[in-house]
Amino acid sequence: MSSQFSARYPTLSSLTGTDALRNMSDAQLAALAAEMRGAIVETVAQTGGHLGASLGTVELTLALHCELSSPTDRIIWDVGHQAYGHKLLTGRLDDFHTLRQHGGISGFLRREESEHDVMGAGHASTSISYAVGLAEARRRGHGPDGAVVCVIGDGALTGGMAYEGLNQAGAHDSPVVVILNDNGMSIGQNVGALSSMLQRARVDTTLTKVREEIERAVSRIPGGDYMGSHIRDATKALWFESGALFESLGFAYLGPIDGHDVSAVRKAVRSAVHRGGPVLVHVKTTKGKGYEPAEDHIEAMHGATPFDPVSGKAAPKKPAPPAYTEVFGRALVAEADANDRVVAITAAMLKGTGLQYMQDAHPDRTFDVGIAEQHGVVFACGLAIAGMRPVCAMYSTFLQRAFDPIVHDAALQKLPIVFAIDRGGLVGDDGPTHHGTFDIAYLRSVPNLTVMAPMDEAELVHMLHTALTIDGPTALRYPRGAGTGVAIPTAPQALPIGRAQVLAEGERVALVGYGYGALIAATAADHLTESTGVTPTVVNARFCKPLDREMMRRLASTHDLVVTIEDHVVQGGFGSAVLEAVADLPSRVLTLGLPDQFIEHGHRDVLLADAGLTPKQVAATVAKALGVSTEGVAATA
Repeated sequence: MSSQFSARYPTLSSLTGTDALRNMSDAQLAALAAEMRGAIVETVAQTGGHLGASLGTVELTLALHCELSSPTDRIIWDVGHQAYGHKLLTGRLDDFHTLRQHGGISGFLRREESEHDVMGAGHASTSISYAVGLAEARRRGHGPDGAVVCVIGDGALTGGMAYEGLNQAGAHDSPVVVILNDNGMSIGQNVGALSSMLQRARVDTTLTKVREEIERAVSRIPGGDYMGSHIRDATKALWFESGALFESLGFAYLGPIDGHDVSAVRKAVRSAVHRGGPVLVHVKTTKGKGYEPAEDHIEAMHGATPFDPVSGKAAPKKPAPPAYTEVFGRALVAEADANDRVVAITAAMLKGTGLQYMQDAHPDRTFDVGIAEQHGVVFACGLAIAGMRPVCAMYSTFLQRAFDPIVHDAALQKLPIVFAIDRGGLVGDDGPTHHGTFDIAYLRSVPNLTVMAPMDEAELVHMLHTALTIDGPTALRYPRGAGTGVAIPTAPQALPIGRAQVLAEGERVALVGYGYGALIAATAADHLTESTGVTPTVVNARFCKPLDREMMRRLASTHDLVVTIEDHVVQGGFGSAVLEAVADLPSRVLTLGLPDQFIEHGHRDVLLADAGLTPKQVAATVAKALGVSTEGVAATA
């Protein structure tokens, strides 16, 4: 594909580094921008990926690499889904067709991938803190003696960590340049008062011109710098709310600037670096810029699945059962219909967590708090104290950011909050920043917290109903993707707390699955019986906490081997809970799960096979542990 790129994108293909950009004319840079957009659309149409965000930053990326000398000058991207253009300009064109593919380049930034990737991140609101650390280290003679510039989307400014970074940078007069990429969107429409303030600056195209005129007029006022600075500050505060906010935090403010005008952005970056100290450059961009389907369908094209690059229409999908996310979202609406105390909370992931159904049905009881998981959990605590039944729907990987409030605010006070944990387990192409492989370990150690996982989408409906009956905090985790196709219950029942379910009685070996692991166990049991004649006991654990200790101990006492199966790291996971429960018994327990490492990106089935967690692999592993011969079971899937 790289040779095809060379033919279609000759200027981009001819680049041997970013130095050549500095000598290009505006017309040449515009042509290069068009080539970059073509390469991004062509690739993401095949691989899927974060299309709109990177299309919106093409000119900004060019301006930064024209004015800065990476990696001596540090360019930090807040969440790498803005940075596909950065990848193209920094030596990854030939590998770009492998984007998000197993063994290929990451959809986010990776320090291991390029010296130009200063930090690797897939979670928002971190760039300013990184930048302040790098700038303060440079002041003390460590690291390259260059500029430190970070690019943060306005959606990421809904996350509190961004303000912690701004606060320190202003307090220490840190020499950092913050580029605020203001497009009015994160994944969906941004929320909150700051977004509204920035929107007022975005829609009024006269603001930049008015500000420039004010600056020129004030500079001619008699009375010297002292009087002029006071008049300037008062006038800017009157006209520019966003500028006043950032300047009150100790930042010089430049903008708003058209982020698709390479010359204007270059000038602003040059000025910001020259000023020294903390500077914020406010640029306005359009998400999906230059590709009409992405501009017209911003949310759908944020994280796009493969599509037709001409029409922008998604590739046809094979018929499949509803996704767990959809089943959860619709079940929550049913619970809210029956109980007016039920409210829903998410952190900038309304559609990602299925809460668009709740938003449509009960908008007054649906809250999107922005990229602010910690606030979302404590907000839920306030609702719970007032007698409501909050359901916090968040991805497993993002809920990690709210661990302290889960412990300190929800569990310690025994508040009845439901944590609906989407994307539990491996999520596929987004890779290690997004796999939800640690939640069992970080939740099961917390007192007062009930932790459970359904084996299928029908059980998810029952568990949501069960969680809303518990007088204390509850967590339920479920995987990404389509369900199994079982019938969805219309009258969910409360499950007995802490009780496992025996799916099949057998002998010699007990396969105990937790969540998705129960599905693996059931199919692995069939393979084991077919190949060895051994008929295992199969158990759907349902609860990790409280664990069904009585059943686990009975299984350990009556079987030669107990095998636990989970799509979670082995350390501290469900298998560890079983080991703790039977530690005083002379039993054999084999724990199967994910290895003690960050799992790379790739299709979920491929990653499960790499971890030895396909049903055939599990059956082969169990047969080997039992010392029985196999006929039809392969060592690999």
